[in-house]
Amino acid sequence: MPTILHALVNHPKAEEYRDVFSRLKMLIGGAALPRGLALRARQLGMKVISAYGLSETCPALTVAGYKEHILDWSEEKKFEVTLKTGLSFPFVKVKVVNEKGEEVPKDGKTVGEVVVRAPWCTREYYKDPEKTKELWRDGWLRTGDSGVWDGDGYIQLVGRIKFVIKSGGEWISPLILEDLISTHPAVSEVAVIPVPHEKWGERPIAIIVPKTEYKEKITEDEMRRFMEKLAEDGKVAKWWIPDRFLFVESMAKTGTGKIDVMKLIEQYKNLKLE
Repeated sequence: MPTILHALVNHPKAEEYRDVFSRLKMLIGGAALPRGLALRARQLGMKVISAYGLSETCPALTVAGYKEHILDWSEEKKFEVTLKTGLSFPFVKVKVVNEKGEEVPKDGKTVGEVVVRAPWCTREYYKDPEKTKELWRDGWLRTGDSGVWDGDGYIQLVGRIKFVIKSGGEWISPLILEDLISTHPAVSEVAVIPVPHEKWGERPIAIIVPKTEYKEKITEDEMRRFMEKLAEDGKVAKWWIPDRFLFVESMAKTGTGKIDVMKLIEQYKNLKLE
């Protein structure tokens, strides 16, 4: 889990264990690997790589390994590959489809639902035929995750379908925003969630746990300027920038160590936005 990696690389004595970290290879699954966390691990010499699966797939589906032609790429370009959700394992079939079940273009931009088949996927939910029917709609296991794929077949998740933010009729990916916000040096953890908005339907806000040394220094204005610079550089659309950046001591986690998004959505559902 990213939570375990986060605890390791942000330990007060992490620098003292650089030699140990340099011998570690860590496969990250269960939640998206934030870019900022991956960069911190790499600074300490640790090799990290993304993987993906569900409880219903027992669990492995993809891993961000290198195709042969990628081996000759620069370390920076290969690092970008390790952040992707990855390529399918042997005996796993993965595709990204639209609402009609048709494959979306492999352009790295068109969003669809990730659907899978594998010998180890669960056949059914216990005593729940309706939920099972929905899970295996059209003969493919519906992951409930939205993503894109590229010409090499690499999948990149952009969020859970039920958590993707719909603002003014357009989709905003919380995972992409979290990935970018995590690269700010003051950010320890971040979650981007939807908040109701009278005009736009929903707007994103960012909940941030700052690093200890930045708790009294980081401000909303600084984070907004940081995101505006990324927008100027073409990394994110300007209208994607969260309306609010809120700083907290900690965020609730699920039993598997993920940030509990549902609790955050409930907690901030009445937040007033201009």
